[in-house]
Amino acid sequence: MRIYVGNLNYEVTDDELREIFSEFGELASADVIKDKFSGQSKGFGFVDMPDNDQAQQAIKELNGKLVKGRNLTVNEARPKVPRSGGFR
Repeated sequence: MRIYVGNLNYEVTDDELREIFSEFGELASADVIKDKFSGQSKGFGFVDMPDNDQAQQAIKELNGKLVKGRNLTVNEARPKVPRSGGFR
């Protein structure tokens, strides 16, 4: 299951995100989304967990949890909607 993690402190790294979620089970990936030009965190990320039960438990336990001064927003990620490109 792909999990959205929002309201991240801008200092949280991929490794720290992985550490936060790893106590709930196996992770396929944990990525903090960064601005492609500045490299600065955008304040959210995604975690992929192969086991849906473990993923649901992580969502339940971590949603609203205080991490580095910010309360996390954690839920199942919605499918990516393609953007319409170009100018008119």
